[in-house]
Amino acid sequence: MSTPEPPAAPQEHALLGPADIRELAAALGVRPTKQRGQNFVIDANTVRRIVRTAGVRADDVVVEVGPGLGSLTLALLEGADRVVAVEIDDVLAAALPATIQARMPEKADRFDLVHSDAMLVEKLPADPTALVANLPYNVAVPVLLHMLEHFPTIERTLVMVQAEVADRLAAKPGNKVYGVPSVKANWYADVKRAGSIGRNVFWPAPNVDSGLVSLVKREAPVATTASRKEVFAVVDAAFAQRRKTLRAALSGWAGSPAAAEAALVAAGISPQARGEALTVEEFARIAEAKA
Repeated sequence: MSTPEPPAAPQEHALLGPADIRELAAALGVRPTKQRGQNFVIDANTVRRIVRTAGVRADDVVVEVGPGLGSLTLALLEGADRVVAVEIDDVLAAALPATIQARMPEKADRFDLVHSDAMLVEKLPADPTALVANLPYNVAVPVLLHMLEHFPTIERTLVMVQAEVADRLAAKPGNKVYGVPSVKANWYADVKRAGSIGRNVFWPAPNVDSGLVSLVKREAPVATTASRKEVFAVVDAAFAQRRKTLRAALSGWAGSPAAAEAALVAAGISPQARGEALTVEEFARIAEAKA
């Protein structure tokens, strides 16, 4: 009986290395800008690690926000069925399809480009099953929450963000960095830190470390009749004055300190508690009690 052939190794030349990135950028007249939080990944091992950590499958439709010059895009195309990239930059958006065609022509028909601000995107060419992205530091949290809100078909997410933002997203109640991003991300998914990324894999090298955050979709908090909008309003109010007790912090949201206390007691939560101690389920109970 003949020995089965091993799977073909990925084409090393297809991925972008440091020299490729600089050559592409020079040809396009591109200099990464702080305004858009652009730091391009220049290490093939790092993008493959991201794809591996994300658990990208052969049947996945992956949406990528901020593909830049295409480092991660090419690695995603190696493993996914289809990649939809959302890019705001005019020059980068115009160049990316040609990069895919030149370096991975066999996958060019499995790639879609959406030239838009990710915060305005509410429809994509295909329903995404995964979100994998190196998110610009300055808009990471709003973009992540926007995508999770508008694309409920996303089952798994892996984003690379500033280490401090990664810590906030993955924080649990009682942690000093637990706040609005932590609670809102937990509305959609089970969230955890999935690794750290050094500065030397980027061009230009940022002044901060980066972290990977994994989000695996779960149902919204069980047994709540409150809507996401209602729950998020409580969360925003609670953390707007995070040092105050919930009785005081929620007084504006509820209409008065007494109304806030009534909602808290009805939800089984101490009016003297603070927002940083509550789970997303408890915030949902408060919203439901007021409603």
